[in-house]
Amino acid sequence: MTTQNTRRQVLKGGLAMAGLGVLGFPNWVLPALAQGAVVIPFLDIPEDVNFEPTPERRSLDVRRIDGPFTPADQFFTTQHYGHPVLEAASHRLTVSGLVDRSVSLSLDDLRQMGGTELAAGFECSGNRPPLQGSSSNGRWTGVPLRTVLEHAGVQAAAREVVFFGADSREEEMEWRRSTFSVNVRFGRSLPREHALSPAPFLAYALNGEPLTRHQGFPLRLIVPGWYGVANVKWLSDIQVQHERYVGKWQAREYRTIKGEMVDGEMRWNETAIGAMRLKSFLARVTREGSVHRVLGVVLHDGTPVRSVEVRVDDGPWQAATMDRSTPETYAWKLFTYDWTGATPGEHTLVSRVTDANGQVQPTAEDLEHKVTFLENNQQAPRTVRIS
Repeated sequence: MTTQNTRRQVLKGGLAMAGLGVLGFPNWVLPALAQGAVVIPFLDIPEDVNFEPTPERRSLDVRRIDGPFTPADQFFTTQHYGHPVLEAASHRLTVSGLVDRSVSLSLDDLRQMGGTELAAGFECSGNRPPLQGSSSNGRWTGVPLRTVLEHAGVQAAAREVVFFGADSREEEMEWRRSTFSVNVRFGRSLPREHALSPAPFLAYALNGEPLTRHQGFPLRLIVPGWYGVANVKWLSDIQVQHERYVGKWQAREYRTIKGEMVDGEMRWNETAIGAMRLKSFLARVTREGSVHRVLGVVLHDGTPVRSVEVRVDDGPWQAATMDRSTPETYAWKLFTYDWTGATPGEHTLVSRVTDANGQVQPTAEDLEHKVTFLENNQQAPRTVRIS
């Protein structure tokens, strides 16, 4: 992206979604690029960066964000076992295990239960600087998970609800000194209390259109406020059970290992990937006359945001302006900061977010004893050159 990128070039990708207010969501009020505005490139993005989708994954070019909702063909995605081809007419969601009645539901059955909407943004737990492209925000249509579970009748002995996608692969599984070849389905679970809360959602549409194959057509789970790995795509089975679920993609692959000094001794903690860590990042800088406008994104677990601040070089933290057109609890939040008096040369900009509980986005130094790359929510400096 060169310094000559203008409003027309940035909008060419079709990321603007006008008129969403008529669908029950507020219209976008954060100003789009003004006529003649020039995008100032980040110096820390590789010259050969390529956002073209591959069969395995898609990334969002966050520099082109121009509205609250990410179009489906730009929405980030990744997968573990390919993209199964399913037919909407024959697809069934089964609910079994510790329920009063096992059920097999078609999409039409689910539509009759739902048709409600949820605004929710999330990121891959592996999303990190400098690109931050494994993040997006969507308007989902579907039915609350609780409605389906109550229809089946969750029994008192149930403690865990497990979700399986239709994607699977033959894997070598090790147990002590033995190795077994088994067919592994992608699965994740939620504790009973969370599964029966109002938030989890079974979605069959994104931004008013049926899910794409990459987004889990015909049905997927959305766990608002959690990292993307929890949002099981191509959802086909829900198993309600008493015992803990210890599948590969929950118990072994998606973990965070972090050290903590306690009484002068380093103690290592291993935790599962679940709710998103509080995070902000800068997506774009533009020049409009003598003012440089900074656009950024906040991702969070649904806890209200108290403030977002931006700092230039080693200067003081300055308040950014939050966009209030998407007040939904789990939608990502966008913000702007007007940088005046920028001098020629290289400058470093960084943002930080604070939530209503007083939790502040950590620095890289705060996370120095975190040895795994998942859940990277550190403050992420960006570098630009002003001419």
